[in-house]
Amino acid sequence: MMLTLYSRYGKQLRFLIAGGLNTIVGLSIYPLFYIFLEPIGFGYIQVLLFSQMFCITFSFFTNKYFVFKTKGNVKEEYLRFFAFYGFYLLLNLLCLPFLVEVIQITPILAQTLFSFAIIVSSYFWHNLVTFKQTKESLWCRLRNFYLGNAQFV
Repeated sequence: MMLTLYSRYGKQLRFLIAGGLNTIVGLSIYPLFYIFLEPIGFGYIQVLLFSQMFCITFSFFTNKYFVFKTKGNVKEEYLRFFAFYGFYLLLNLLCLPFLVEVIQITPILAQTLFSFAIIVSSYFWHNLVTFKQTKESLWCRLRNFYLGNAQFV
């Protein structure tokens, strides 16, 4: 029974395990960096940048080698991986100050709340774009994902 489930849903189960580990690391790194760097003059945005660089790289390696088990293409896959998280980083750079300065949420809580949007959407992006083993172009895969396999005449 368990072997059948793993053979059918192995990638999804590995993604949940890696996602749990990445979530623990991600939710721990920002507060740790904040606690140690804020007293020596780093602002919460600088801490965000440092922590995200660390977490993006850590998450890339867990996804590449444990979840999707792809061979080669490290630079290309890292660039696609970073494109996803880079987008969220830019969005985060807009949202975190709003949550902290306007809504008056502490930086650690605000960053924790924002992290859940990333967790929910990351599997789909990485499965369809970052670690997809196909010669089909990125734009074709995204088009097919959003529009189905419709042919454009």
